[in-house]
Amino acid sequence: MSLAVLRSRALAGMAAPAVNVEVHLANGLPAFTIVGLPDAEVREAKDRVRAALQNSGFTIPPRRITVNLAPADLPKESGRFDLPIALGILAAAQMIPSEGLARYEFAGELSLSGELRPIRGALAMTFAMHQHSDGGRSRAFILPLANADEAALVSDAAIYPARTLLEVCAHFAHGAENARLARHQGSASILPSDYPDFADVKGQQTAKRALEVAAAGTHSVLLIGPPGAGKSMLASRFPGLLPPMSEDEALESAAVQSIAGTFTPERWRRRPFRSPHHTSSGVALVGGGNLPRPGEVSLAHHGVLFLDELPEFDRRVLEVLREPLESGHITISRAAHQADFPARFQLIAAMNPCPCGWLGHASGKCRCTPEAAQRYQDRVSGPLLDRIDIQLAVAAMPAESIGAQADGEASRQVAERVARAHAIQLARQGKPNQQLAPRDIDRHCRPDATGERLLRAAMQQLHWSARAYHRVLKVACTIADLAGAEHVAAGHIAEAIQYRRALREQ
Repeated sequence: MSLAVLRSRALAGMAAPAVNVEVHLANGLPAFTIVGLPDAEVREAKDRVRAALQNSGFTIPPRRITVNLAPADLPKESGRFDLPIALGILAAAQMIPSEGLARYEFAGELSLSGELRPIRGALAMTFAMHQHSDGGRSRAFILPLANADEAALVSDAAIYPARTLLEVCAHFAHGAENARLARHQGSASILPSDYPDFADVKGQQTAKRALEVAAAGTHSVLLIGPPGAGKSMLASRFPGLLPPMSEDEALESAAVQSIAGTFTPERWRRRPFRSPHHTSSGVALVGGGNLPRPGEVSLAHHGVLFLDELPEFDRRVLEVLREPLESGHITISRAAHQADFPARFQLIAAMNPCPCGWLGHASGKCRCTPEAAQRYQDRVSGPLLDRIDIQLAVAAMPAESIGAQADGEASRQVAERVARAHAIQLARQGKPNQQLAPRDIDRHCRPDATGERLLRAAMQQLHWSARAYHRVLKVACTIADLAGAEHVAAGHIAEAIQYRRALREQ
């Protein structure tokens, strides 16, 4: 038989569509051709495969080798097709049996010596293989040893890791009864959190309380204050307050990181914390490229995206955050295809109130004119600001009171309250308060008569939009959940209003 067909997977956004690797040996002058919309990395596979086969002790048949990666209209990238191409050549040349190949899918990049190197997207590929089984029976997956722990996070998936091309060939050489590769059980575990502790922060009780509310309801936060007030210190400790990740959240977060090539088993069930520099481009923030890859908003999925020095970001870059803040996903469109990535992140931003940073400070250092301060604040657009639930001024600590402040409350204690409030929300509505739609807000967050009057008066006085009105209600509902209250009262509304003083009104 001069034709062999093996199965692998490509990556298209969060999807991992199936790819048939068809290898045909024909008479004629020796040649090696790869078709099926391959990119440069895939076209270069012929040189890697040829050297890997020779250094593994195989003789490449002096025939015309044609490799077709089907479907032909799906772009193929990276070196993950090296292993199935090499096995296809050996099977088509009858150097290894081809009967058992249909029970497996293959992925792996080959070194020139025949060793298997890790690939991107192993978790996403394994999940897709397990979900789209033929006839209810899932195939097993043969892939590099370095990707085994990652792929084994998919429950019940059959993972067979290998170190070299020869190990894979030996697995098929003597039939299923003498198979050499052992099924991998996985070794990822939940490690204790190593986030900095909230107890390190002296004072700033109002900011700590606001971050506790934000963690309980997954609300976005903007911290405004002079240099050294503790904004970055508070933000870096925020992930330690968040509730534990569910199995589904952990898989989604790990799959995005796998596609980006940044996942390690040590990150399993750890809330991501992403802090891009203010010189980052729009593509770096939301993702993109010729073959789109996830950006920072997706890498922070089910975690925290911290933007320090918010006005220093390019305004056009900041505007791309508006859609994912509302929808929880991002769609990247190109001429021939588009890719969807999840982006359910929690935004924590920090900024100075003016170019020098000292506006309103007791030292009187600020020499910025009102116009200069206003221009600086206007770098954050009104529509983006309207989407940030909590906007809080963080005052600098007086020098004489820093040493007198007692240690703050530990992250573990705050996280316990956050977890209880989060559980209340899931039991009541199946999702955090921040994700409530307007009809859900009317059902679950309706305040009492006094609270309703107070909120309407604040809306008229502060000129809030309908979006701001609903966001204050959701924050008030979270405050009520933290207090264990069954209904939203006027006190909860009053606290929520204090967390929503717009930047341009301070």
